[in-house]
Amino acid sequence: MGSSNDATLQFLGATGTVTGSRYLVEKGGRRILVDCGLFQGYKQLRLRNWNPFPIPPQSIDAVLLTHAHLDHSGYLPALVRDGFRGRIHCTPATAELCGLLLPDSGHLQEEEARYARRKSYSKHKTPLPLYTQDDANRALEQIDAVDFGNELELGDELEARFIRAGHLLGAAQIRLQAGSRSIHFSGDLGRQTDPMMREPKAFEGADILVSESTYGNRKHPHVDAAQELADVINRVSKRGGVIVIPAFAVGRIQGVMLQIARLRNSGAIPYVPVYLNSPMGISATEIYHRFHDEHRVSWEDCKAMNDVAERVRTVEESKELNRRSGPLIVVSASGMLTGGRVLHHVASFGPDPRNAIVLSGFQAGGTRGAALVRGERTLRIFGRELEIEAEVVELGSLSGHADADELIGWMRKAPPPKMTYVTHGEPESADALRFRIEHELGWRARVPEHLEQVSMQSPA
Repeated sequence: MGSSNDATLQFLGATGTVTGSRYLVEKGGRRILVDCGLFQGYKQLRLRNWNPFPIPPQSIDAVLLTHAHLDHSGYLPALVRDGFRGRIHCTPATAELCGLLLPDSGHLQEEEARYARRKSYSKHKTPLPLYTQDDANRALEQIDAVDFGNELELGDELEARFIRAGHLLGAAQIRLQAGSRSIHFSGDLGRQTDPMMREPKAFEGADILVSESTYGNRKHPHVDAAQELADVINRVSKRGGVIVIPAFAVGRIQGVMLQIARLRNSGAIPYVPVYLNSPMGISATEIYHRFHDEHRVSWEDCKAMNDVAERVRTVEESKELNRRSGPLIVVSASGMLTGGRVLHHVASFGPDPRNAIVLSGFQAGGTRGAALVRGERTLRIFGRELEIEAEVVELGSLSGHADADELIGWMRKAPPPKMTYVTHGEPESADALRFRIEHELGWRARVPEHLEQVSMQSPA
């Protein structure tokens, strides 16, 4: 790989999958990990979370986070528990959101392990959580906040800068200078027309680009997001149904509630009771208020978003909600039906054809949400097979990810990198974006392999 001072890049995750974002940059004996995400979706991917980390955690000097979603941050508690003692750097809003997401992730994993033991549906005699809430709280103690645009010195000619990415409150692109070489991580890019988040800053060039490709083979439909949601609410409400909206607690829940508030205030939908059943979603909405200058929503809209739903906080209130009849709207996490309170709502309301399950974001392969998108109508929930008779609707217009055209547009004005590595997408999406980068921009591009290491001096 060259001399000991040469910088290298290794892909520890997000290759061949849209989850598990983990990239390792090494230079002069220092190791910088960019993102530390959970693998989600297919079982063979989820099992990677239980493998020993590819390098000793204690050998990592620092972690840089693009944003707070668990596929980018969710392995941090295990990394710290297993020996990482360095600092975790991210934007102030990302630090606040990690304070919600990571302990909640630990708590949910403990709850699921207890539930599996109680119901005896795990293959393991004593199911254990990947990590605990206490592990997550210890990881939070190592987080340092860095403002957008500020240079962060990491030692041995390594310095980083966080650049606005849109997509989510606090989300960043990361530009890392490693001696004479620069590498730019797109993180998850937002959209130019996102109703809530400001648009991402355009790519200005680097020696190496590592780009996401979540929607690398697709274009978002040119439909009005508010009208799309209104059509569903009006149709299902007319037949007295319950609308269950699985949504990511951070980012998507706020976007969904903003649209519902605007529709209700304009008279485009009837008054239908709305319940927000996500303690983390409730807290995240409060953080969106505190970081008001990072998004494009007015104070008045923020207040309407905050007031449109009745909060469901306790387990008892959540159970009571499952005994209600429609019309009503339940917004709950998780967004891909991988866990959380929303599974109980799907189990309660999914078998009734009057009801609807409205998927509001990207559904990674191997998740229950992806199965519904494919047309499957039997889901395994809590160890049993559940028949879904409810209408299933996928809202393409609410995505927080740039689509293929937007990704190419984000790159187009920059000078060509020496290499573009296409990551963080399902295989078909990643390869489609690679093809477009090569043929439309004339850049060198390829999809790396899991655990592959490349030289930043002569990337191939």
